[in-house]
Amino acid sequence: MSWKGQGDWEEEWGECYAGKRQPALFVINLNSGKVHAVKGIAKSLSVGQVVWAPPVESIDQYLVFVGWSADPRKLGIKYCYNRPCALYAVKVPLYKSEAAQSDLKSMEELTVVNLTQSISSAFFPQFSPDGKFIVFLSAKASVDSGVHSATDSLHRIDWPTDGKLCSSTKIIDVIPVVNCAEDGQFPGLYCSSFLSKPWLSDGCTMILSSYWRSCQVILSVNVLSGEVLRISTADSGFSWNVLTLDGDNIIAVCSSPIDVPQIKYGCLEDKATNTTAWHWLNVSSPIFKCSEKVTSLLSHLQFGITQIPVKDVSDCLTKGAAKSFEAIFVSSKVNNAPDPLIVVLHGGPHSVSLSSFSKSLAFLSSLGFSLLIVNYRGSLGFGEEALQSLPGKIGSQDVNDVLTAIDHVIEKGLVNPSKITVLGGSHGGFLTTHLIGQAPDKFVAAAARNPVCNLSSMVATTDIPDWCYVESYGSKGKTIFTEAPSAEHLTHFYSKSPILHISKVKAPTIFLLGAQDLRVPVSGGLQYARALKERGVETKIILFPNDIHAIERPQSDFESFLNIGVWFKKYCK
Repeated sequence: MSWKGQGDWEEEWGECYAGKRQPALFVINLNSGKVHAVKGIAKSLSVGQVVWAPPVESIDQYLVFVGWSADPRKLGIKYCYNRPCALYAVKVPLYKSEAAQSDLKSMEELTVVNLTQSISSAFFPQFSPDGKFIVFLSAKASVDSGVHSATDSLHRIDWPTDGKLCSSTKIIDVIPVVNCAEDGQFPGLYCSSFLSKPWLSDGCTMILSSYWRSCQVILSVNVLSGEVLRISTADSGFSWNVLTLDGDNIIAVCSSPIDVPQIKYGCLEDKATNTTAWHWLNVSSPIFKCSEKVTSLLSHLQFGITQIPVKDVSDCLTKGAAKSFEAIFVSSKVNNAPDPLIVVLHGGPHSVSLSSFSKSLAFLSSLGFSLLIVNYRGSLGFGEEALQSLPGKIGSQDVNDVLTAIDHVIEKGLVNPSKITVLGGSHGGFLTTHLIGQAPDKFVAAAARNPVCNLSSMVATTDIPDWCYVESYGSKGKTIFTEAPSAEHLTHFYSKSPILHISKVKAPTIFLLGAQDLRVPVSGGLQYARALKERGVETKIILFPNDIHAIERPQSDFESFLNIGVWFKKYCK
């Protein structure tokens, strides 16, 4: 009989990465089948997004990769772009003489070079087609401020043709962080990834997708001049996402809250005259065809993106924070009497609800509900000043923005004020439970998916305790973050939490909770739900034993929204 000791406990990257080993870098020789570990990389670095540098004759080839540091410890990294990271290069010597000897030399003494020491974040490295430079995304606005996601920036590094790298490589700004854009102008870069081959044939123009207020759009970016053009259709309110390039043409998909995804083929209208106008053709696809019943239900709906003026603008607000935010309003075309309303709130809080198709929200619309999908200040896509206005004011500014949006559509006679419900997950659940406590007479029912209900208990159990500090305290939170919160800190967290207002809640509430959630552990939602029951508020809890924070396993997602629909119909008769 034998047994194996457990060894030292190792930190993990939290949600979605539990039980997964530290990523490492290997090179495989396809001719010999041999696998070689790349040496010289510090054990404190987690490696990812590896690309080969262009080969140079008689010079050993480099690998370029992103490294995330585990110092002082690993915190949740899923959806969290505030984790410092850098681009590194490591030389991989190869034999060139005999094919039979085509194998890797010893890698024991290789030096790893940090290419981006002067910037706190660098990821998604992409070489230009001619190999003369690398472009990369940066979330430095997120890392430097502490918020989990913020406005991106795009940068360029010239790649040395002689293969001599140094850590003082000059970083050239291509698209800087946009703090506050003029109305209708480029609001900043919000890009979650690059295509594997994003280049047009000129070798300097990238095609990528980015958030633009409540829409996703397709941009062309000249990485030498910094020129940014919105090339997807701007007047429809649809959201667009680039799928791939076909030479100098684009294959994309577009949709809206009431239009299922449609494949589009884009080409420049007149290449000879260097026009920047793009022409988009429909591409028929059997994949996206719907049943006649679904098509009929969607055909009776309409949507629009509504500008919501900020209420009670004060002199202490930045220009960007004082600008209007947006809400997507979905309703029936035939509206003899206003339908019941579902207020839909995204999580994050630094995320965004896009004007794209969602089967779950389309289902709720088909039940006879109007939808008010609010992108409160702090959402992505509206510039950095508006985003940074929220940390330190959660539970007040965001709550007031949602109430302002609701009052806006009530004043326009678009909804029945006696039949308003609210739905949100994560920080959207935080807002949902805040709203039914702070405005208890406004809502007839609520649904919360893995909601943040009590920051003072969450800070000890979540994989992102720093989030509790930054969102509760603002910029100060990054510097005072500690693994041992003081009594003063815990009191402050409680004062920002929905549970503070639980004695005022009247709305029947359904909770959808993922038992494996490391981001907002299930104990917080259960505590809040039990406290509601204790006070006589009608409460329903559905626990998904195998789901994490997102509750996105197909069966769980289906069951979740089916129950939400039934719950809301029950209280909106």
